[in-house]
Amino acid sequence: MVLLPVLAVSLFLGLLVSIFQALTQVQEMTLTFVPKLIGVAIVLALMGNWMLSTLVQFMHLCFERIAFVGAA
Repeated sequence: MVLLPVLAVSLFLGLLVSIFQALTQVQEMTLTFVPKLIGVAIVLALMGNWMLSTLVQFMHLCFERIAFVGAA
């Protein structure tokens, strides 16, 4: 759930670059890497706060459940 925005942007940009490379027959390796890197950086900058808070809430839930396992 947390990594879905990053993976979706990376997949979409990779698909667009692959289509562009197939149409123009430009086979440059950096052309596939740089757009993905920029897209992932933008997504992390925009959604990083939400991703971190979601992971922190999950860890709190895990620690609460660990405490109940020891009490039973």
